[in-house]
Amino acid sequence: MPAELPSHYAATQRRANASAKLVLRGIALNAVLAAVKFAGGIFGHTYALIADGAESMLDILSSLLVWAGFRLAAKPPDADHPYGHGKAEPLAALAVAVFVFFMAGWIAVHAVHEIMTPHEGPAGWTLVLLAGVVVTKMWFSRRMGMAGEEVGSTALGVEALHHYSDALTSAAAFVGISIALWGGQGWETADDWAALFACVIIAFNGVTMVGKALGDVMDSAAPTDFENEVRAIALAVAGVRALDKCRVRKSGLSHLVDIHVCVDGELTVRAGHTIAHAVKDALLASEPHAISDVTVHIEPTK
Repeated sequence: MPAELPSHYAATQRRANASAKLVLRGIALNAVLAAVKFAGGIFGHTYALIADGAESMLDILSSLLVWAGFRLAAKPPDADHPYGHGKAEPLAALAVAVFVFFMAGWIAVHAVHEIMTPHEGPAGWTLVLLAGVVVTKMWFSRRMGMAGEEVGSTALGVEALHHYSDALTSAAAFVGISIALWGGQGWETADDWAALFACVIIAFNGVTMVGKALGDVMDSAAPTDFENEVRAIALAVAGVRALDKCRVRKSGLSHLVDIHVCVDGELTVRAGHTIAHAVKDALLASEPHAISDVTVHIEPTK
């Protein structure tokens, strides 16, 4: 029977599993929307919708990567990964960003092809379909973004941006089709130009996604407010006189803390060790702060 996980690791595992379930709901949503978009694009004679449907299919693949990242991040530390598997989460987010750039290029190439190829104008009813897609995607993007902020997940934040990009793509298609219908003959390619314009938006969001993911992979420092909270918790421990250094970095859905604690230099080694353990226990117990590991160094003072 496997040993029970410490509470701080169990909390990280719960956050990872809950995030994975939300990503699966996003996959199901994209599967439904992809079918709707393909049908609307084929029968409504609009490439913008077909491109949007193809993007939703690629979204499913990228979301599967994020889901796999969360499943791996949920695994507890082992002999080969003493700090856990949290880095799988930002690496999955980075993979999604690569997918986003690929999608932007793919849609752009095909949009240019459609612009240069004469074709029938779009059907008016496709506007109703697109309006529904935009509303649905904006709602799910907001929901996923809030969940990402709640659990401190870069991958969920990137997924939220991804769904937001989809909504913007569909909104651009809505505008393009509206122009094509309003302009009549000679304006049939307006929705294709809209798809091309959407590629710029997608690529811009891709840059934002890469920045967020790389920050976690490269161990960027935690926000100052978060570090100040860590310092306050440590300083509240009996026997702690001051703090020398405090470094906090994000590792997936949790944080790792390296802290130097100043204590009375006349204390015995055992007493200093007890204070160090008290600091570590206090930080690990602060579950809202999502701290999974703490290294405490004792500095003697006069």
